[in-house]
Amino acid sequence: MADIFNEIDEDVRRERYEQLWKRYGNYVIGAALLVVLATAGVVGWREYTDRQNKAQALRFLNAMEQAQKGDDAGARAGFASLAGDAGAGYATLARLQEAGLLAKAGDTAGAAKVYEQIAGDSRVDQVFREFATILLVQDQVATGEPARLGQMLAPLMNDKSPWRHSATELSALLAQRTGDKAKAKEFYAKLADDLTAPQGMRARATEMLAIIGG
Repeated sequence: MADIFNEIDEDVRRERYEQLWKRYGNYVIGAALLVVLATAGVVGWREYTDRQNKAQALRFLNAMEQAQKGDDAGARAGFASLAGDAGAGYATLARLQEAGLLAKAGDTAGAAKVYEQIAGDSRVDQVFREFATILLVQDQVATGEPARLGQMLAPLMNDKSPWRHSATELSALLAQRTGDKAKAKEFYAKLADDLTAPQGMRARATEMLAIIGG
């Protein structure tokens, strides 16, 4: 008798499963397909971006090689092209290299324009934006407007900025240029006493203090 009840119970469960499958089977299959397609999409996207990154890296290295061989015009063209269609990382590096080549060629105005574009681009990582500012001031420290350049450096002199030492040294040079000997000595002393500053910068600061009477 127990066997009969068990068979009836199994038939009832089977019938329920069949009814549930008829009602929800398509949804289950659809969900499974979505999982498969999503997984395939992620893998495909990773492969695509990996190919893109490798292609951009190769273009960047080719432009670097041209620059090393003295083909600055070809290198600038390569960097400009990469800056126009590459991802954010390589585009920023390419723009920095392009600006450096412009400065090397004596086109300080062209270099400054590129540096200013990078520094003012909110899509660029802050570290590179600040680096572009340092390079801009470095190129113009002897000819640019000291007050304007000093204002650009001021935000970079806080303790959290990775460029604070370079900003301090450039600020000292600007102070010297304007004849503000006291301010220059203040900056050089700060740099010379900063144990976190690069050794070369500390040595230069110490020498400058000796020269200007620190």
